[in-house]
Amino acid sequence: MESFEKNRQYLKFCLYGFLKNLRFYDAFLLLFFLDNSLNYSQIGLLYAVREITTNLLEVPSGLLADAYGRKRSLLLAFLVYILAFLTFYSSANFFLLLIAMVLVGTGDAFRSGTHKGMIMDYLRIMGWESQKINYYGHTRSWSQLGSAVSALVAGLTVFYASNYRIIYLISITPYLLNFVNIYTYPSALDHPLKRKKQLRKGPVAMLKDLWFVLKQPQVLRIVNSAALHSAYLKSIKDYIQPLIVSLAVLLPFLSSMEIESRNGLVVGITYFLIFLLTSLASRNAGRVSEKKIPNIQNKTLFLGFVVGVLSGILFHYQLWLLSLLFFMVIYLIENVRKPILTGFLVDRVPNEILTSVISAQSFYQTLTTATLSIVLGVLADGVGVGLALAMMTGTLAVFTLFLGNRTSTPS
Repeated sequence: MESFEKNRQYLKFCLYGFLKNLRFYDAFLLLFFLDNSLNYSQIGLLYAVREITTNLLEVPSGLLADAYGRKRSLLLAFLVYILAFLTFYSSANFFLLLIAMVLVGTGDAFRSGTHKGMIMDYLRIMGWESQKINYYGHTRSWSQLGSAVSALVAGLTVFYASNYRIIYLISITPYLLNFVNIYTYPSALDHPLKRKKQLRKGPVAMLKDLWFVLKQPQVLRIVNSAALHSAYLKSIKDYIQPLIVSLAVLLPFLSSMEIESRNGLVVGITYFLIFLLTSLASRNAGRVSEKKIPNIQNKTLFLGFVVGVLSGILFHYQLWLLSLLFFMVIYLIENVRKPILTGFLVDRVPNEILTSVISAQSFYQTLTTATLSIVLGVLADGVGVGLALAMMTGTLAVFTLFLGNRTSTPS
């Protein structure tokens, strides 16, 4: 049951998530690179550079945000994103695209975990700590709604304009609005270190605190469970696109359209529906947590992997619609889990280094995503996408089952 007020700051938190996820280019990034005459080796290098940049800056950016201000960290992130969009739009060669991907990786590093820390600070100030899962679930639902609108607008833009580059220009507007939104956040949410003498060597001291906290078994289990499912979804999520395209071919009333227009329309509408459902899932995460399901972190992790195995098998046998439906369930599980596990983490981490711990979790998640992506790619070349998805996911399910016999959900 909700016991928090949907006041002005609540609306600002929701607006942040909505605007942040208006990344219109997400569903068309690969097509944009191909349109710029890049080969797949170059595209792979661009993705790798983005992930490496984020990895290198993930923990340092979290420490700096905790030490010198989370608000400043977010403002910097959005400025870097806008610069990246301008670079993408004006890019004429591989070198400029490389710079753009470095900028995106930098923005991701300074943004990840920072806003969650601000929300948790605000709940402590207001005395609403018991509502953290409900509150974060509500604000996250607006992020998913932003993704839904983003997919639909991007799909329609590609459908009518047949121009990928213009997507980067229209992405600048919501990020400028979000910069203004963050700027109006109260200074109390900056959460600087109270002891000024530690300011200069604060990051060093906080790094020691971070290591001490991460060594605690309960914290480590939460971080591992949260990062593993998020990394899994991120590594496989682009494989939903061949499913959607395969379904589009089966729709006779679209057969007269050009391939790009047809795919843009169907992909946009499908993602729009998926993110509407994930928005509802996030909003109801608090209700799920109130049921006090024992060992929920491992049970939902295992469930996500079982669903992934089924989706892969159905993919292999060309049962496109059923495979797509199971794929969608993985998205729903992720968006129920994330607010709940964030709440678990907040209960066990000192507030002063919360952003740093979440950044460390993102660091681990990024490494895991890269590893799973490579494994899935190699398997797909050998046995096909469907079987590769089923095999990799099955291995993760066995690992989770073993892990679940040794751990339990925090109470």
